[in-house]
Amino acid sequence: MKYLKIIIGLFLSLTVIVSCKEDDSFEYLDAVEAPSNITALVNITQDNTGFVTIIPTGKGAVSFDVYFGDGTLEPVNVTPGEKAEHIYEEGSYELRIVGKSVSGKTTEAVQPLVVSFNPPQNLEVLIENDAAVSKQVNVTATAEFAVSYDVYFGENADDTPVSANIGDTVSYIYENAGTYTIRVVARGGAIETTEYTEEFTVTEILQPVASAPAPPARSTQDVISIFSAAYDDVAGTDYFPDWGQGSQGSSWSSFDLNGDEMLQYINLSYQGIQFGSPVDVSNMEFIHLDVWTSGDVSRIETSLISVSNGERPVWSDLTAGEWTSIDIPISAYTDQNGFTVADIHQLKFVGDPWAAGTVFIDNIYFYRAPTEVINFPINFESNNLTYTWSGFGNADFGPIPASTVNNPDPSGMNFSNTVVEIQKPAGAQVWAGASMNLSGTADFSNGTTVTMKVWSPRAGVPVLFKMEDQTSAPDGNGNPSVFVEVQATTTVANAWEELSFDLTSYNGFSTSIPYSNVIIFPDFGNMGAGEAFYFDDIEIASLKLPLNFEVSTLTYTWAGFGDPNFGPIPAATATNPDQTGLNTSATVTEIQKPTGSQVWAGASLALDGPVDFSNGTTISLKVWSPRAGVPILFKMEDTTSPPDGNGNPTVFVEVQSSTTVANSWEEITFDLTSFNGFSTDISYYNVIIFPDFGNMGAGETFYFDDIFLTN
Repeated sequence: MKYLKIIIGLFLSLTVIVSCKEDDSFEYLDAVEAPSNITALVNITQDNTGFVTIIPTGKGAVSFDVYFGDGTLEPVNVTPGEKAEHIYEEGSYELRIVGKSVSGKTTEAVQPLVVSFNPPQNLEVLIENDAAVSKQVNVTATAEFAVSYDVYFGENADDTPVSANIGDTVSYIYENAGTYTIRVVARGGAIETTEYTEEFTVTEILQPVASAPAPPARSTQDVISIFSAAYDDVAGTDYFPDWGQGSQGSSWSSFDLNGDEMLQYINLSYQGIQFGSPVDVSNMEFIHLDVWTSGDVSRIETSLISVSNGERPVWSDLTAGEWTSIDIPISAYTDQNGFTVADIHQLKFVGDPWAAGTVFIDNIYFYRAPTEVINFPINFESNNLTYTWSGFGNADFGPIPASTVNNPDPSGMNFSNTVVEIQKPAGAQVWAGASMNLSGTADFSNGTTVTMKVWSPRAGVPVLFKMEDQTSAPDGNGNPSVFVEVQATTTVANAWEELSFDLTSYNGFSTSIPYSNVIIFPDFGNMGAGEAFYFDDIEIASLKLPLNFEVSTLTYTWAGFGDPNFGPIPAATATNPDQTGLNTSATVTEIQKPTGSQVWAGASLALDGPVDFSNGTTISLKVWSPRAGVPILFKMEDTTSPPDGNGNPTVFVEVQSSTTVANSWEEITFDLTSFNGFSTDISYYNVIIFPDFGNMGAGETFYFDDIFLTN
């Protein structure tokens, strides 16, 4: 308290003195000397950013002007203890510090500043021959303190470098294979660079590294196969008869590319194929073959040889380093001097230049425009089509079993004879599955949601559905880079159900893309557990039986009728109010029957086409009723038949059943054959449900789901 009084007293005394002397001058400040010992503490970060911190110091200085010495015109003013910050390029500078005293006197000091960066360090360079492009070399460089790098590939004397950001890959295609000196120069913020040099052997790809395009699925009556894994080949065919060409250095072999066998003709002069017996191809329209060459054969002659009237040639140009798909019209042969093709027994191939290069040939077959195709809808029931499934992803990366088989469980919603079985053996890859080519490209004019019947040994199994544009560029694994894939999950075990896949939910899907195959991945994302899965009826979703009301892209328009005023009663799809018991699905149909509604009140739904009874003639329907013993009338009409007196179709089928439980889901059935006049030949285009039929409405709500045909 005593100290506080003294301080206050001194303050008051000074105030009085200043007040009394305010007219006096400040000449006494002239006696204050200029600052001395001007210097600066400088810190440079070691991250090659050029960031510099400057803290000026000096005796008697109350402020400092810092001139950075790099061309920056205006100085930065700081007070003692403060810092100036600046970013420099690498180089040497003169840092000028001007200290100022309270009297305004200044002292200047010049301090040298050297800003140096770390050159690139730990340079690592990967140089590889490209796996797919002949004589292409790929270089990738990484290094600390590096931003970019230049690659001198050493093919020309005036080598112009190819540049890239550090970590990116640069590629270069050489004119000729051989050994070259490749030099990599890494650059960063420092003037100094870091280099790497390697003698590297550039190789030429002399054989295909990817299979030829897979042939489309065709009916057996539309194709005559000579050599192709996609179809059944003509029996007894000799692919290497030689015909005396071995003496000219020409030879042949069977080439296996990861399990894909193809024909290899070496130093092709001419070689050919001898059929087991003559073949009549007069009903075919084209001959197809896929040919690969590294570039030493520029074109190939394909001749048809007849037993009765000689041979006719057709030449085709080849593209080096990739498969050339050749489709020659049969008319190109028959237009040559009346040539006939009813007894073709040989094919002949001639290389140009003669006996100078090697070709690989695959998928040799005659074909015509399809009379029956594999495209949506696909039910696997045709006796003329070959449904070729190619499995992949076994534990050893080989194929998994996939083929059409007899339906192992003809029950519920699927009584068809033939289905697809995909086995996922124990240890199979998480991405194991099977693919099948379509006869053409998928047609999405009727919708963009695919439905598929699935039989799974477990509920909760993820199923991935995929389609590919096989004309798109391959990705790093050789698969088409343009595709669409959507996942769904099974909800029941050991029973058939229908899953839907909304293709529009996949980013990048477009109806204009030519998707030409389907791929199914059972239990996607999980290793194989030694299970078998079954699939059937792959098609574009439409309003047809079965109806499960789960396809978000479909509009289920129910038309109610029969309220007390003869107007519509409420009827629409709704969220399942009781997802328990035998019906845990998300969406169902709700039909309200208000108090006083007509005894015949109900609701109808128009289908997109007539009902297909190939799966049975008994309707199965899940029902949720507030009471047991409620009569339910199920009806279908031929809407093309003449109307009756009330304007309703005169041709129909209707069957009644009753609920047996209250406030719970149950499944009831309607045997359509019990109705006199029912016929599977009649085109029934809609379904009608009458809840509590024959009774006036009591203000109750009924729910319905999963309408399908069964036996």
